[in-house]
Amino acid sequence: MMRKITFAKAINEALFQSMELSQDVIVLGQSVDNKSGIFGTTTGLYDEFGSDRVQDFPNAENIMTSTATGSALAGLRPVIIHQRLDFMIYSLDVIVNWMSLWRFKSNGKSGLPVTIRAIVGKGWGQGPQHSKSLHAWFAHLPGIKVAIPSTAYDAKGLLLESIFGEDPSIIIENRSLFSMEDNVPEAPYRVRFGKSIKRRNGNDLTLVAIGDMVPLALRVAEYFKDNNFDIEVIDLRSASPIDHKSIIDSVTKTKRLAIADPAWKSVGLASEIITFVYESLGSEMKSNPIRICLPDSHTPVASSLESNYYPNEEVFISSINKLINN
Repeated sequence: MMRKITFAKAINEALFQSMELSQDVIVLGQSVDNKSGIFGTTTGLYDEFGSDRVQDFPNAENIMTSTATGSALAGLRPVIIHQRLDFMIYSLDVIVNWMSLWRFKSNGKSGLPVTIRAIVGKGWGQGPQHSKSLHAWFAHLPGIKVAIPSTAYDAKGLLLESIFGEDPSIIIENRSLFSMEDNVPEAPYRVRFGKSIKRRNGNDLTLVAIGDMVPLALRVAEYFKDNNFDIEVIDLRSASPIDHKSIIDSVTKTKRLAIADPAWKSVGLASEIITFVYESLGSEMKSNPIRICLPDSHTPVASSLESNYYPNEEVFISSINKLINN
């Protein structure tokens, strides 16, 4: 049965269902046992499953990630929650030097089914220490899967896919999406990593959007439709692996490409997508691709400055108009 629920509720439902399906699923994180949950995503878990499976953790990100790694080796399926991706950086040693390498070093004989939920803040003065979206960092690592859901449907499906997979995965969740609603099945289901989804058909431009850029991309596509320019919107869904084929197929049709990536412009995922598209279709392109990203600067705290920092519809429209007239 389908019903409309929020992004946060979809995550909460995925956690409930995974813990009901398997006694091996545990949840670790700061304040996961609070009644309010982490933005509502862990509400009720402690009451239902108790302290053995839902464990509060101190502000010790490296130790928490190490604990999850050891738990996975012992046969459990831990889900760890970093309320702010920025502070997850304290656990880089475990992620880079242990988790990502484990299957490779064991010659494929051992996996680490660890799921990391990493939340990115935005709005109401989050500032430079609560709003960094570093999906490109983690996607650069072989052995780690990275997803960036944009809808409640994908948030639930990708989380279940990660929990019951056999390799470490990072789910990047943008806090600004938590209240958005979507039609979500009540029963458990899985959304595969490495498979993008076409949110809108079009013939004149391929717009690959990531995470919280997807709703904005769809609104902008409707604006251009009214101006007789048809944009195809592809929601990337996962940064590792990337669905190269779907993007290439779309650009082969439209001959134009724009990337909307909620991260810094330089040395990012947008650049990677443009590179592999140009390697395949460079001579066929009607215009140079464009990147719609965050400025190469840290996020300001003041709301007046922050509103100018994040790309809005005006920025999208102006950038795409330049591409059309290139």
